[in-house]
Amino acid sequence: MIDHVVLNVKDLETSRAFYLRSLAPLGYEIVKEYPEGIGFGVQGKPDFWITSRKPAYSGVHVAFTAPNQETVQQFHQAALAAGGTDNGAPGLRPDYHPGYYGGFVLDPDGNNIEAVFVQL
Repeated sequence: MIDHVVLNVKDLETSRAFYLRSLAPLGYEIVKEYPEGIGFGVQGKPDFWITSRKPAYSGVHVAFTAPNQETVQQFHQAALAAGGTDNGAPGLRPDYHPGYYGGFVLDPDGNNIEAVFVQL
């Protein structure tokens, strides 16, 4: 079981704005802030962190669970509006496994961020 994930970013304030807008459709908000890092989470538990450390780019892929396909679409739209780059429009990806519906964006540092809903 994963407790939390930390991404290194070049510009903490740019990434703060990006993730604040991008993760809002998934129910994430800022839970903790320190001078060197920001923790996002749901219901008061930070499980996704960004921090300004060097080197910033690590080529990480993080997938957030969405409750339905509409939320995946909202995430993708919010992330693009927040300055992300499309890395795969929301849609079914049966080559991953049946019922897999995901949308992908690259954050300001090039990390691949995804929202996924799996219809069982």
